Amino acid sequence: MALGNLTSKAVSLYDEWIKDADPRVEGYPLMASPFPQTMIIAAYIYFVTYLGPKFMENKKPFDLRQLMVLYNFGVVALSIYMTYEFLMSGWATGYSYRCDIVDYSRSPMALRMVRVCWLYYFSKFIELLDTVFFVLRKKNGQVTFLHVFHHSIMPWTWWFGVKFAPGGLGTFHGMINAIVHVIMYTYYALSSLGPSFHKYLWWKKHMTSIQLIQFIMVTCHIGQIYFMDNCPYQYPIFMFIIGLYGLVFLILFLHFWYHAYTKGKRPPKSIKNGISKNKAE
Repeated sequence: MALGNLTSKAVSLYDEWIKDADPRVEGYPLMASPFPQTMIIAAYIYFVTYLGPKFMENKKPFDLRQLMVLYNFGVVALSIYMTYEFLMSGWATGYSYRCDIVDYSRSPMALRMVRVCWLYYFSKFIELLDTVFFVLRKKNGQVTFLHVFHHSIMPWTWWFGVKFAPGGLGTFHGMINAIVHVIMYTYYALSSLGPSFHKYLWWKKHMTSIQLIQFIMVTCHIGQIYFMDNCPYQYPIFMFIIGLYGLVFLILFLHFWYHAYTKGKRPPKSIKNGISKNKAE
């Protein structure tokens, strides 16, 4: 009886909470509730941390070069498109880069922002293939806690952003991340083409700098809200989560930078494998 009452109360609280969701995302795949995506992410974690390595234990690594070329260039194309859509739905057409609130209207511009927010969210599931490819190629050293956590937490948290606040301040880091992905996945695509293309990858040394700049921009942009008077952004909790995420990764990248370049020493293995292979997502 007590369990039944507890379940009933939980369902009631969920119904009360979900009624404030943005009705414009009704009908979008995976947006009905957070449970389908939670199951997908749980299956991903189980596969890349246990089932996949177990399956590959006595097998030769798969040769996925051609598939990875298509995949990486595909992510580049998708990232270019998302960057353009973020810009044209607000960031280059009216946003102030300060107190930009969510436009909940059904204007063409507002609906365009909703669409690109959902597409960015969905792209995070596509990027789970990064880790799957690591497992199938038996690159298990690159499947670190940080890598798996990062790939898992991004789609899960973005569901709430799209469901309740698809627009405004909270989309800046998505746009910046899409821009960074154009650069990062271009590098990985060229790298996967083989040694004959490695001479075009002279800019590899700037990858960490690009990642650092990304997190500095995200942290500074979100941090503005705490210094603005009466900014009526609808969900301040999202700003705290984005700011915390940006700050944590900024610290980790600065740690990597210090050991790799300032001290002139090889960075700790956990940092090198966990972050530099993380594609800065």
